[in-house]
Amino acid sequence: MKRLWLLITALVVTMVLVACGDAETDGGEDTNTAEASENNASSQENTDEEPAKNESIDKLSIGFVPSREPDEIITATNPLKELLKAELANHGFDVGEVEITVGTNYEAVGEALSSGTQDIGFIPGGTYVLYDDGAEVILTSTRAGLTNDSDDAKDWNENKPTDASVEQVTYYRALMIAGPSEKGQELAEKVNNGEQLTFEDVNSASWAVMSSSSPAGYIYPALWLKDNFDKTISDLENVVSVDSYGNAFARLAAEQIDVMVTYADARRDNADIWQTDLNREGTIWDETNVIGVTPGIYNDTVSVSKNSEVMTDELKKAIQQALISIAQTEEGKEVIAIYNHEGYQEATDADYDKEREAQKLVQTLN
Repeated sequence: MKRLWLLITALVVTMVLVACGDAETDGGEDTNTAEASENNASSQENTDEEPAKNESIDKLSIGFVPSREPDEIITATNPLKELLKAELANHGFDVGEVEITVGTNYEAVGEALSSGTQDIGFIPGGTYVLYDDGAEVILTSTRAGLTNDSDDAKDWNENKPTDASVEQVTYYRALMIAGPSEKGQELAEKVNNGEQLTFEDVNSASWAVMSSSSPAGYIYPALWLKDNFDKTISDLENVVSVDSYGNAFARLAAEQIDVMVTYADARRDNADIWQTDLNREGTIWDETNVIGVTPGIYNDTVSVSKNSEVMTDELKKAIQQALISIAQTEEGKEVIAIYNHEGYQEATDADYDKEREAQKLVQTLN
């Protein structure tokens, strides 16, 4: 009987211990579950935090050089305002206003960048290297090549009209174009007959040139004169400075000048105007001829001011990405077509070292 009692007592104690153990286990699981819930709640709070806000900029100012008629540039580039604002918003910047202006000349845009009164400039390489103390290149433009790319003027005349090719290139050429005047036709005939022009030939003609920082409108034609005749533009007896290529074509059509200097595809841009606005009976291809061709000129830049109050490394990168993206859209392509740009790629200051050499030579020539 005593043994039976001890056995029952042991059994009861065992059952009590098991019950206590189950209770402790249940309590532990409840505690862990509560901690997990708290961690999940904390994680959810972190997930629900608001993303970083864009940086706000009141205004970005953009300057364009007058390589076309200013009113034409203003009209063509007006959509860039909203395109740039929208694209910059995707890259961390909310811009209140984008202001677009056309400089009175090439130097005016370079000076505005240097002084910090303009934030962004669409300027040629020649203008950039003259003002690189206050400007920084961030992009270079690309464009379609041309079906003519010879350094021989006669080839350009035998293969008219000049059309665009599918190849994208980072350079272009400047041409010396003789017009329909008696002297212009005289020079063209000599070139097309395979004869070499003399300095007396070119000096007997009247010339139109652009400002001294224009690559196609001054610098490389000056180098052409140096290479061919050991002379420069200042040695020519009859030179007029014009403020746009449109003005130069108007003077050429009116036979007020015999020769103008311009970028290689300028006649394509002015083919319709030649007969409609400038009242010529023949086509621009029939009535003009190339008498000189320069080496390749590195393409236009998009440069930013080193002295702008709003320009930062982050904003420069955003502008690069924004303009590259805009140039890949149909609306963007229409905007940049005013300068015959078809796209952009990132650029460095060293890309324009050859242009610096050209500028130094021009300075010694003048």
